[in-house]
Order: sequence, then structure tokens, then C-alpha cells
Amino acid sequence: MKKAIIYLIEFLAIQLIVGFIVSMVWQLITKSEDTTTAQIITSTVAAGVVTIVLFLVARWAEVSPNWIRTRPWMVLTWSVIAALGALIPSAWLQEQMPELPNLMENEFDMILSNRWGYLAIGLLAPLSEEIVLRGAILKELLKSPKLSPWGAIVISALFFALIHFNPAQMPHAFIIGLLLGWMYWRTGSILPGVAYHWANNSMAYIIYNIYPDPDMKLIDVFKGSQQHVLMAVGFSLLILVPAIYQLNMWMKRD
Repeated sequence: MKKAIIYLIEFLAIQLIVGFIVSMVWQLITKSEDTTTAQIITSTVAAGVVTIVLFLVARWAEVSPNWIRTRPWMVLTWSVIAALGALIPSAWLQEQMPELPNLMENEFDMILSNRWGYLAIGLLAPLSEEIVLRGAILKELLKSPKLSPWGAIVISALFFALIHFNPAQMPHAFIIGLLLGWMYWRTGSILPGVAYHWANNSMAYIIYNIYPDPDMKLIDVFKGSQQHVLMAVGFSLLILVPAIYQLNMWMKRD
């Protein structure tokens, strides 16, 4: 447990320190204190790269090719399908909850509206967060004799929600964190989580660029028809539930 908390603090410290350094360098170069899209993307990308390199070089997270050598293509495929099936039900569930402060709305708008933002959101974030949250933190939590596997998964999901620094994202991140933690526990590999995370973030990027209004609800997408919204939720569940069932069938726990 102690190591898991240290890893979390180290991850948060990297985000803050790299962000501060990029901001200082940016001000020196541009002579401006205004936050720009390029600055935010540069900071996010730099923090992601530093996180990946540091956690791997220091061996805080163990990444082994053993699991991929088993050719687990069905697991990776169903991980992506599960992510796609969860999009609409997750959005619908979030709309039913009390509205939470969206502290990072402007920053995410800047990132998602820029083509280089996909590098940060779609590629580096899934890899760096899975290395830290599952490959380092959950790995240590699962070793604790005081925690059951699901106790460890719940704690790692809470950490996953917290690192987003944004109350509006935390319920969604917590639920996804439970699923990603289960996938890591069953396989001992971060790759299923990376595949799911990549598909989830990639669709978020695509959907934002199709519907850039952050206040748009599902009912707006479906032209005001509540019936169509519920049908879309039901259809998505017909994708999500079988995908989770298939993952349970195909995933092997070491």
C-alpha cells in the first residue's frame, strides 16, 4: 500500500513539475503569460513521455512481453468492443447524476479541438496512465495481504478518478477504473487496459470534433427523442454486456 501511494504522488509530481517547466520555458520564448493550446498540448505530451520513461527505466512498473506472446487477439478485440459499447450508457448515466464542476473544460476543449491533441489524449494518456495506475499502483495493491483483489481494484479505481483533477470526469473514470483493474488482475498485463483506454479516448476525441458543444446531451444528438436515447442505450448494452462476458471467457489469470 505504501509503495502504491508513493507511485501516485510521483505521478502527480511529474504532472505538476513538467507543467511548471513547460509554462516557464513558454513564457521565456513567447514573452507572454497567456495559456495557449500549443502550450497545454506540449505540457501534456511532455508529462506523458516523462512518466512513461521514468516508470519504465526505474522499473516501478513491470512491462513484460510474455502475455502478448500468447497471441491474445480476442482479448484485445473484445476490449475495444467493450469500450465502444460503454460510450452511450456511460454518457446517459452521467446525465442522470447531479452536475459536478467541470474544472478542466477549457483545457480539454483546447486539446480535443487540435489535431495534435490526439497525441496527448488518444495515445500517450492511455499508455502512461495504464503503466502507472495498473502496471505500478494496482500491481502493488494486489500484493497487499490486507486487501482482497477487488479491494485493491476499488482503491486503484479511486486513484484513477482522482488523477483526472476534474469532478465532472471522476464518476466515469471510477467506473472505467474498475473495469480496467479487473482486466489487469485477470491477465497480469496492462495491454487490455491500454486497448480499452485507447478506444475510449479516441472516440471521445472523434465525438468532440463531430459535436464540439460541451453542453450537448444525448437527447440533442437524437433530435429530442427520449425513446431514441433509450433505444441507443439498450443497443449499446447489447454490445457491452456480451463483450464483458467474452472478456471473462478469454482472459486468463496467471
